[in-house]
Amino acid sequence: MQIVCLDLEGVLIPEIWIEFSRRSGIPALARTTRDEPDYDKLMRGRIALLERHRLGLPDIQAVIAQMRPLEGAREFLDALRARTQVVVLSDTYYEFAAPLMQRLGFPTLFCHELVVDEAGRVRDYRLRLRDQKRASVKAFRALNFHTIAAGDSYNDVTMLAEAHAGILFRPPANVIAEFPQYPVARDYEELSYEIERASRTAPRPPRRPRRGSRAGSGASRKARRRSRKR
Repeated sequence: MQIVCLDLEGVLIPEIWIEFSRRSGIPALARTTRDEPDYDKLMRGRIALLERHRLGLPDIQAVIAQMRPLEGAREFLDALRARTQVVVLSDTYYEFAAPLMQRLGFPTLFCHELVVDEAGRVRDYRLRLRDQKRASVKAFRALNFHTIAAGDSYNDVTMLAEAHAGILFRPPANVIAEFPQYPVARDYEELSYEIERASRTAPRPPRRPRRGSRAGSGASRKARRRSRKR
């Protein structure tokens, strides 16, 4: 029983805020979790910038509507889903993700929600769960799944640590330097290889002898003999 947990932005799709920064001409919006490990600080800064420039959710959604998954992402994801269970764990928002999920074949996605007023202005954000990536992986492990996780940023490392196997995918140099314990994949071929390698290390449940089988009867006789010797 195995499940693969993937980050979304930077692994399957481009970084939404970087693309919006480029289209809007606001360089400060290009900061992501690759640069800032404090997610609340990052989001508060984004919301303040949107308010200052009088930009709202419709402006962001208009940019997202023109975005496409990373080259090769859909093929990689389809092949992976054909042989194992996959869930996408992201710190993006459902209000952002819908068009891109359609282009990826609607994989299961756990993420967060935005608080938006009637005028379309982003007023706040609502976490599904604090450190939800790690919490999700922990829950999958409790359900007896062998878990493999892949991500690229600071906000992924707790889920990589919680998983049986963690993989960094196209991470920046600062993340590689701080977390050298994780293998690095530079493309989908390498990521598929690392997932397969981690899959081979999955513990297999012991086989139980069938009731009445000769192997089981022999084991029982040996146990009884040892008991009599004691």
